[in-house]
Amino acid sequence: MNPMAKPVRSRESDSETSDPRLFERMRDGDMGALGILFDRYAQDVRRVIARLGVIAGDVDDLVQQTFLEAMRAAGQYDGRNHAKPWLAGIAVIMVRRHRRSLGRLVKRLTEWGRESVVEDQGPTPNEAYELSEMARRAELALAKLSVKKREVFILVALEGLSGEQVATALSIPVATVWTRLHHARLDLRELLVEEES
Repeated sequence: MNPMAKPVRSRESDSETSDPRLFERMRDGDMGALGILFDRYAQDVRRVIARLGVIAGDVDDLVQQTFLEAMRAAGQYDGRNHAKPWLAGIAVIMVRRHRRSLGRLVKRLTEWGRESVVEDQGPTPNEAYELSEMARRAELALAKLSVKKREVFILVALEGLSGEQVATALSIPVATVWTRLHHARLDLRELLVEEES
């Protein structure tokens, strides 16, 4: 063993790097940290953006904008252990900006709520039609919600974030999250009943 050799430091693997540490590295300009964060949360961010009703052709652009904004705002990261709620909040902001810049409301949502069917069994034509109709009715009902109710419903009911996480992500009080969620559920129920009659 060479006594003059520098000791080799054990480097933590990408999968072991905590989210707060990644943001520290991003603040220092480490693009590799941004890549790790992207690999870790891109699918979550993509799902949030798609469920907010962004047309499929714009989803990937908004995912990239979300992570670029996260890099720019890395110094404002609050140190929480998991970045998903913080990134979801940025994604919502990016979608709002996107809508304003286009000057229109989103006309449709990407497919959600469709259940995958086991390949070897396949649905009957009647079952496929019913699933398609259920998904269509759900998409239409969700699209008719106000933007604020839709955002909260998607983040809580579909993405599984807590009320506190959504409140932080959207910069609103927790009570407002629960109020919007309550009214979103009532509105959806009413809209789905109207669709069936």
